[in-house]
Amino acid sequence: MNQKVSSETQTQALAVAKSVKKAGQTKEQTKLIAKGIEKGISEYKKQQKIKSRDRDKLKKQRAKAKNLNNIEDEKHEEKAPSQYNKLPWILLIISWLGFIGSYFK
Repeated sequence: MNQKVSSETQTQALAVAKSVKKAGQTKEQTKLIAKGIEKGISEYKKQQKIKSRDRDKLKKQRAKAKNLNNIEDEKHEEKAPSQYNKLPWILLIISWLGFIGSYFK
């Protein structure tokens, strides 16, 4: 689990370690504090990446579910008009029967 720490993280950690430096603290102690801060920053960044990935997965799942719901709704909407497509044909047949019936009377 030897991960490389970015130079930006190292400089941030060193700056924080120097800002909290106590009187009489040696350079080695400051470096050890900086290493601890580096680990903390790295761990925080890892956690944020994991959270970000989880949020993205959740967004994708929600979008996928929404798309499936939209597709199902569209299927239901497509079925409903097909029932009404019979009405014009029925009216046409009735009108032709009416015309034919009035012609033979």
